[in-house]
Amino acid sequence: MKFDTIIIGGGLSSLVCGIRLQEAGKQCLIVSAGQNALHFSTGTFGLLGRLPDGTAVEEPLLDIPKLPDNHPYSKIGVERIKEYAAGVIPFFGKYGIKLCGFNGANGWRFTPMGTFKPAWLALEEIPFFKSPDEVIGHKALIVNFAGFMDFNSVFIAEGLEKKGLSCRIESVKLKVVENLRANPTEMRSINIARVMEQEECWKEFGRTVHSLLKDEDVVVVPEVFGLNNPLVCDWVREMIKVKVLFVGTMPPSVAGIRTQKLLKKAFENIGGTFLMGDEALSSSISDGVVTSIKTRNLDGTLLEADDFVLASGHLFAHGLVASPGKIEEPVFGLDVDFVPDRNEWYDKNFFEKQNYLGFGVVTDSRFRAFKNASLVDNLYVIGSEVGGCNSLNEGSGAGVAIMTALRVADEIIGG
Repeated sequence: MKFDTIIIGGGLSSLVCGIRLQEAGKQCLIVSAGQNALHFSTGTFGLLGRLPDGTAVEEPLLDIPKLPDNHPYSKIGVERIKEYAAGVIPFFGKYGIKLCGFNGANGWRFTPMGTFKPAWLALEEIPFFKSPDEVIGHKALIVNFAGFMDFNSVFIAEGLEKKGLSCRIESVKLKVVENLRANPTEMRSINIARVMEQEECWKEFGRTVHSLLKDEDVVVVPEVFGLNNPLVCDWVREMIKVKVLFVGTMPPSVAGIRTQKLLKKAFENIGGTFLMGDEALSSSISDGVVTSIKTRNLDGTLLEADDFVLASGHLFAHGLVASPGKIEEPVFGLDVDFVPDRNEWYDKNFFEKQNYLGFGVVTDSRFRAFKNASLVDNLYVIGSEVGGCNSLNEGSGAGVAIMTALRVADEIIGG
């Protein structure tokens, strides 16, 4: 089977790259093993939240020139980053994913832990503020589903009370949700969200919450609405009639899964081929170029392409694999930048910077990979697998995914 481009990985960077290439007339195949970072998404996109030294960033585009030379943004260049950044909202909007932001400045998202974190863009229904000091309201009603353990009402109340709001916590029992409790493993955000797709269910929820209101001017509910249709969030707001904040839960992320589904649909609608639930196992490289890969499900069938893009994720997604003293890339055997001393990989304080999250595949200025210090001319790396940044520490995960995806797509197209 022959394609123009084969992309390994089914997450944000893969889909953005694939859509860009398909729009340009390239025939693309995406090989996706299954869940990806979008399934754990907060519903917001970070471009740059802080510099590597920990300095907070208010306007990412102004601080990108301060990044080290090997950072993915430095390889792309600030002018091209600005160009890409200006096109992100319309790009996603074209495929039904509505994003909002504050003219390039970082805003603040309200987390499930009741804290505020910086972010660059947010899905339209996500609580997103210009400042952590912005007035949200005066009294808040926090509503959870009875028995739903992945939404911590107490943490949220503590966070809002620190901002001066008076909080009251209630739980609701809806028969359709109670049925999920017959099996504790079914009481997850995604399963509640499937139920809440039904009109009679979200209407019953809206009526019930509205009846619980006393004098509150804010209602906080779990983000389990709009799995397939974000308009459900608007309809719930209309029924409750005061300000409604849909706050994230423990994974999986309903907003993230919807985003992935819409991007996948867009990719397939413009002619892309998406192999769901398959995994790239091995590759053939000859004279400095990749000629083919094999996957788990295709019984040895060679998948050939002119260009290959690696976007299989970091250690958690098994795009990189760790052994006691080494980090490896398993499909192509690429060179990985890491510290040999395992004691330097991590900090025992979980909340401190973790160095292993900054390990990644070595690439040139065009994001082409190296194997045994030799360039692989037609193999590109995008997203969290790219070396040169610690995206969790920087708050740049989605930004690196999108920007590297667009840059590599343009490289392949010839831009």
